[in-house]
Amino acid sequence: MRYIGITKKEQGHFITRYDVEYETVDGNKKIYEMISRDPNMDSFEKMHERPADAVVLIMTDETGEKILLNREFRLAVGEEVFNFPAGLIDPGEDSDTAARRELFEETGLEIVEIKDHIGESYSAVGFSNEKNVCVVGTCKGEIQQSDSVYEEIEAGFYTKSEIRELLKTRRFAARTQAYCYMWSRES
Repeated sequence: MRYIGITKKEQGHFITRYDVEYETVDGNKKIYEMISRDPNMDSFEKMHERPADAVVLIMTDETGEKILLNREFRLAVGEEVFNFPAGLIDPGEDSDTAARRELFEETGLEIVEIKDHIGESYSAVGFSNEKNVCVVGTCKGEIQQSDSVYEEIEAGFYTKSEIRELLKTRRFAARTQAYCYMWSRES
């Protein structure tokens, strides 16, 4: 594929839609529709050479025996989905600061220890260049209702056997499903 150009099509509050024009290996010109958190993307380099937009929190309780998940109503799919707590990195924040803030806003919990960062990944490569940093650690406290009126979130800690059952019967975000499957199989 050969990149030709990018055109901003529509500016939203949180995302912007673009048309990316490219040439296929057989010489045909095509348009690829995509969305981005970047409202001013104007080059091929800006599509991928950019900082992470959001954090994803992979947290266990202090014993490591239970993993934290949000059960959240997601408008794009019209149903509740299990997902890791996550959120946008605000201007001036680093990923750890955003992780602490987002965890508290969504669950009322606080991070005890950040054990690792999983490098940047893309949320939905089929239609967006949004990047995430996964923050892995432990948290503590009493779960509280999300402080946002825009999100319907119910947080909870789940054992490996509970996760195995949920994976059979409930919908998950793909990254959460994959991680929880592997975590629930560990001995």
